[in-house]
Amino acid sequence: MILGSTGSIGTQSLEVIEAMAEMRGFDGDYKVFALCANNNIDLIEAQARKFKPEFCVLYEDKLARDLEVRLKDTGVRVLSGIDGINYIAAHERADYVLNALMGQIGLLPTLNALRAGKTLGIANKETLVAAGEIVMRAARENNAQIVPVDSEHCAILQCIQGENLSEVEKLRLTASGGPFYGKARQDLERVTVADALKHPTYPHMGRKITVDSATLMNKGLELIEAYWLFGTMPDNIEILIHRESIIHSFVQFTDKSVKAQLSLPDMRMCIRYALTYNKREKCKAAELDLTQVKNLSFAKPDDETFIFPELARFAIKEGGTLPAVMNAANEAAVGLFLQEKIRFLDIFDLVEKAVGQHINKKNPSLEYILYCIEETNNGITRHFI
Repeated sequence: MILGSTGSIGTQSLEVIEAMAEMRGFDGDYKVFALCANNNIDLIEAQARKFKPEFCVLYEDKLARDLEVRLKDTGVRVLSGIDGINYIAAHERADYVLNALMGQIGLLPTLNALRAGKTLGIANKETLVAAGEIVMRAARENNAQIVPVDSEHCAILQCIQGENLSEVEKLRLTASGGPFYGKARQDLERVTVADALKHPTYPHMGRKITVDSATLMNKGLELIEAYWLFGTMPDNIEILIHRESIIHSFVQFTDKSVKAQLSLPDMRMCIRYALTYNKREKCKAAELDLTQVKNLSFAKPDDETFIFPELARFAIKEGGTLPAVMNAANEAAVGLFLQEKIRFLDIFDLVEKAVGQHINKKNPSLEYILYCIEETNNGITRHFI
């Protein structure tokens, strides 16, 4: 099933599933059991008619009722809200859950899927950032597997296959640098939403993650994800600006040898690897021709202007509720920016202030994490509504 089927990762996942089915002669291995979306009723209807899932879920109740009417001739069951998402995430007939939901709404479905012993393809960064310890414990206790979909973590996963994990010394996550690479803070005073949405190498990402790329918060979130997924200490996870987006991450071992994973920037390759984990199937993806690559450049990020990677490193080292608060503040601030209610630079200031003012609690319960998320979100948004 695909949670978030109408977003960038969701739509590309369905493209991959369709392509794999064609390569295999439609043998049924990749039957789509359920689709879930927020409010894009037209697209999820089209997806339902094409892929014929057993369930569709729309978050908004009214739209779900409308979708039920539209799909009355198909036999597809339509559910709504977080209860509907949680229901399909744990459904006994689903083997694989790909969580491509945007934001912290993905946390509870992730936990429900893992507690039901599903294999989880995770493209929802916020799940591990907000409650990594709880999520990883759920996976261990229920013998459930988490397979990363993000290009950086997918690259690391490929590099460590067959290796002794105790011999991993450092991880290096690459970043395109976003549309404002090389800019100082004063250069960002008049950034517009349109400016922030011009990603240099992945033009079809969702709006929120594209803004996170522009602020480098995506690298902060990925640093925290890498800590939970691979057990590497935060100080041994580095961020490198790599404008060409050809090398997706590096792994350095104790003998100082380094492995890297290279490919053209195409999220469908990561999705395919996550869906067929431990296998490599033929596909029609474009081949990387190194003779056409003019340069592979690397630089350290500007931590004074783009503060989020180091703020995230601080948050995960402190642990407790701090990563969840940082993430919630960013989600609220980015939402306000996309609505043109705050400036681009306000995103940095609001998140830094939320982290600085938060009274951290170690070993929080899931309920307390969710409380902190709601309080942080409300604390930021109420001043701008």
